[in-house]
Amino acid sequence: MAMHIPKAPGFSSMLKEGARAYNGLEEAVFRNITACKEFAASVRSAYGPNGMNKMIINHIEKQFVTSDAGTIMRELDVEHPAAKLMIMASQMQDSEVGDGTNFVVILCGALLEAAEELLRLGVNVTDICEGYEKGLDKILDVLPSLVCYEIDDARNIEKVKNGIKACIMSKQFGNEDILLDLITKACVSIMPENTTFNVDNIRVCKILGSGLGASEVVNGMVFKRFVEGDLSSAEKAKIALFSCPVDINQTETKGTVLIKTAEELKNFSKGEENLLEEQIKAIAETGAKVIVAGGKFGDMALHFINKYQMMAVRLNSKFDLRRLAKSVNGTVLPRLTPPTSEELGFCDRVFVDELGDTGVVIFRNEGKDSKIATIVIRGATDNYMDDIERAIDDGVNTFKGITRNGKFLPGAGATEITLSQRLLEYADTLPGLEQYAVRKFATALEVFPKALAENSGVNSNDVVQKLHLVHKAGNSTHGFDIDSEQPETVDVKTTSIYDAYPTRYWGIKYAVGAATTILRVDQIIMAKRAGGPKPRDGQQDPDDD
Repeated sequence: MAMHIPKAPGFSSMLKEGARAYNGLEEAVFRNITACKEFAASVRSAYGPNGMNKMIINHIEKQFVTSDAGTIMRELDVEHPAAKLMIMASQMQDSEVGDGTNFVVILCGALLEAAEELLRLGVNVTDICEGYEKGLDKILDVLPSLVCYEIDDARNIEKVKNGIKACIMSKQFGNEDILLDLITKACVSIMPENTTFNVDNIRVCKILGSGLGASEVVNGMVFKRFVEGDLSSAEKAKIALFSCPVDINQTETKGTVLIKTAEELKNFSKGEENLLEEQIKAIAETGAKVIVAGGKFGDMALHFINKYQMMAVRLNSKFDLRRLAKSVNGTVLPRLTPPTSEELGFCDRVFVDELGDTGVVIFRNEGKDSKIATIVIRGATDNYMDDIERAIDDGVNTFKGITRNGKFLPGAGATEITLSQRLLEYADTLPGLEQYAVRKFATALEVFPKALAENSGVNSNDVVQKLHLVHKAGNSTHGFDIDSEQPETVDVKTTSIYDAYPTRYWGIKYAVGAATTILRVDQIIMAKRAGGPKPRDGQQDPDDD
């Protein structure tokens, strides 16, 4: 008989074998804070225009070289539960604003680091959390008074460029002028009159070769494929869209045909041909010049399409087909039937072009009625173009923010220093222990100008000291001068370095929410991990990009 070994007394004795439990300040709270601090420190070096790149090889061995915190967090398979909470807050920021993911993680890490010092001095977790929440309320009261730039008309290209500039510079320092032209031109060209701006209406097509300067904006859609038939261009074209293959239809039920003579065999195949020709002819008679299909084109069908002088384009992705339908204002038909005049799309010009050695089909709309714009990116490597695409994505999201709320705060660390000073003044009015937490909150906000200075190779303490002096003198729009090699300040109004108001508003809110949630955890209980392969998060369709 096997000897029974009793479990150690305490909470863990109630759990299954292999489960782990961590309790109290030392085991749970400080362990969580340390994990979050280390994660925040790793993405902090990627903050700002001079931020360093990270090289990440994910679980399927795909390589990423980027300074975009959103991509870094998405591709890293972080296991620690507290660090996951920080990442979730950052992902909420991404879905709400589309930018400022790094801001949330760095601020959350700084708040937890400040809280650790207070905890070691004996301040209660509840007092720290209440102090942080009071500090947050004060910040949200002060923020509207710091707005220094506003865009009333989202169609004003020069004003929009000034608003988006800082967002692009933080990802692609040196290429901001080229990217600003591309983004503003694409966004303003499809800006709807009444409805809201949709980010999905700006498409990106990456074509290897040449350089970023050869990138362009196309009003319409660009696909990396050749046409199926002989015709390679069409002007003022009506477009028929089908989600089915353009070929002889297979019957739904199996049938047996008994053919006795050669004549019957000839007539049988001729009947099939005539039927297909009638279908293609009926489509041609509607005035359609281009047929776009989601399935394959049969050889016989292509013969008749060429006979009736129509252009044939095949799109493998159902999502591309839907976007094209939206772009040309047509309807995708599920069966090979002649479309009505309402179901036909219209495009000013459909043609084949070659960029580098990549063949593309371009659906271009010259007028104002274009609903989708495509930014064609050129570059030497796939990694480089991926990084450009991420910068464009942030710029487009900032433009969407402008259409909702055109207010901007001073950037380059100016807003954080002003908020830090206001919080220190506010802390002096508080009677309880919360004042210590509010003071630490003010110190935590200084992490942003420090990070900008450190990543630029300048002494961070000198920069913060200089910014405090300048702001105390009443220059609240002065931030760190990133172009200077010395700890200098510059008026952000002259350099157009602005931060979008919603980015800071939601970023501070989510960071404080994540920090207080992590601090209030005093026990971690981890069940024994189940055997077998890891469950997948949910299979995504590769076409759903």
